[in-house]
Amino acid sequence: IRNSGATDIPTLLRQIPGMEVMQMNAVDFNVSVRGNNQLAANKLLVMIDGRSIYIDQAGITLWKHLPVSMLEIKRIEVLKGPASAVYGFNAFDGVVNIITKSPEEMKGTTLQVAGGQVGTLLTSAVYVGTVGNWGYRISGGHEQAQRWSDRSAPALNSQRIGGIAEYRLSGDGKIRAEAGVARSSPYHGLVNAVSTSDLNFSQAHTLVGYTRGDFSIRGWWHGLFSDTSVTMFPPLVPLLTQTDRFGRTDQNSSLNTYDLETRYRLRPFETLTVNIGTNFRHIVNSANYLGNRTTQNRLGLYAQGDWQVWPTLELSASLRYDLDTFIAPTLSPRGAIVYHLNSNHALRLSASVAYRPPTTNEVGLNILNPLTLPGLPPQISVVTGSSDVKPEQIISYEIGYQGWWWEHRLRTRVTGFYNHISDLISFRNPTGNPLNPVRPVNGGVADVYGGDVGLEVLLTSWLSGFANYAYQEVGQSSTGFSRRGFPHHKVNAGLRAAWHPFTGEVLYHHVGAASYPLADAFTNLALFFPAGTVLPQERAPNYNLLNLRLGYLIWQQPTAEYVREAELAISVFNALNDNHREHPLGDLLGTRVMGWLTVRL
Repeated sequence: IRNSGATDIPTLLRQIPGMEVMQMNAVDFNVSVRGNNQLAANKLLVMIDGRSIYIDQAGITLWKHLPVSMLEIKRIEVLKGPASAVYGFNAFDGVVNIITKSPEEMKGTTLQVAGGQVGTLLTSAVYVGTVGNWGYRISGGHEQAQRWSDRSAPALNSQRIGGIAEYRLSGDGKIRAEAGVARSSPYHGLVNAVSTSDLNFSQAHTLVGYTRGDFSIRGWWHGLFSDTSVTMFPPLVPLLTQTDRFGRTDQNSSLNTYDLETRYRLRPFETLTVNIGTNFRHIVNSANYLGNRTTQNRLGLYAQGDWQVWPTLELSASLRYDLDTFIAPTLSPRGAIVYHLNSNHALRLSASVAYRPPTTNEVGLNILNPLTLPGLPPQISVVTGSSDVKPEQIISYEIGYQGWWWEHRLRTRVTGFYNHISDLISFRNPTGNPLNPVRPVNGGVADVYGGDVGLEVLLTSWLSGFANYAYQEVGQSSTGFSRRGFPHHKVNAGLRAAWHPFTGEVLYHHVGAASYPLADAFTNLALFFPAGTVLPQERAPNYNLLNLRLGYLIWQQPTAEYVREAELAISVFNALNDNHREHPLGDLLGTRVMGWLTVRL
């Protein structure tokens, strides 16, 4: 991960077939799975060490404001396809779980500083150690960047500090506590259908957990407190503004989430493992853009069984029962069959169902859109939330093959999938009259299908590579803003080298052209735009992204417990200088060159 030269997780996720990554600007990323990526993407569950960092109230992930640095990440686990059967509502089309290094795996002090074009500056410090049964990790960092659209204007200026402490009990028990705080001023450019948002916010979290053997329990709290200013897109500025119900243009919010979860593993016999668990989540949203303080309670119960029927056959089944304040109870099943043709080749079949209920924003929203239309007196249209919508649903089927070749130095994978998505929630004014209210409604149906092929190879002891291709198609009855936009074709390839004292990586991504729907406001107000107004086009052309990194180890000193070292590196984002927009409303992304210094003491 460190050798990738990436400054954020979405850039890393681009290389995975089936992952959809759409960078809007310096801070805003939309990430989903298999043709389901749109503005304000809200269907991918993101966790750090199993704790959700998905903002339940708004259905977003703040990718540039995670509570850990890239230095602390051990690996990233990606589950493509619905996983609500175990993880709950937010795992609609996939899960990303960021696993951090334990105190035993990252002893010492690690410092990193990086800087380069587009006003980018990144600093991180991590101090890790163990004392007897105690282990601890303390980290902090600062990141800043300018805007791609205006390199003299700030896009991000953030700071964070946090830590964990672990105490190992006799036997295999462990108590873990963690906490962190962070702030960003500004966090520029969360893009939605008609505007961009500039945030000044702070966030904090705490967690306490206990594990012994097959039993675990933990509770956590996360708070996000923000002041936001909203800027309408230029064509809409003369006609449309946005205020709360009292006429204020600024937005203030206090979002708090409380979670308690337990899990127990039992083994009725040697070849069967059963996991049972429950979690309760209390979600609170206090904001001036809501009609009232809005709360949401969720209770989930689940069971999962993994059965090794024969040496060649594995069965997995899970079922989750969820209660939610805004919808009727739901059942989310998931099942899979894995058949091993031999020790190197396996086939996999799976099916699953998942749901996404409306968020507190979608239920409680109450804002005004004052309209100034030529030749007409001032008018006000209303945007209101509603709980009178059904949860979004996905039914997914997948078939896959994995094979190992060449003494386990070459792995090949082939996957095909079919997703039936229904009852998509979007804010619409379907009447065409801009004075009528806008409210959340359930849209049409989308059938997303396609597949991907890929290989990973260890060419020599110091050189490895990968390549993959993904294709997808969407048949849909959805219209307007709920219509799915997607690229048909994506290609990823890369080479990684580690030849002491050098390390290097070359990553290439090709993303096909796509057409994304624009908000109803652009069409409903089209008659009132001044002559010569240039509207955003729905089509985003294809682009090619080449990212490079070269590192040189300038110092190394082994110790009894770990290796002290220092490395200089240079990285290039978009080395082909293929200036492109990944969405019609996004910034034009160019090239960025950065230098890195990483020292472990």
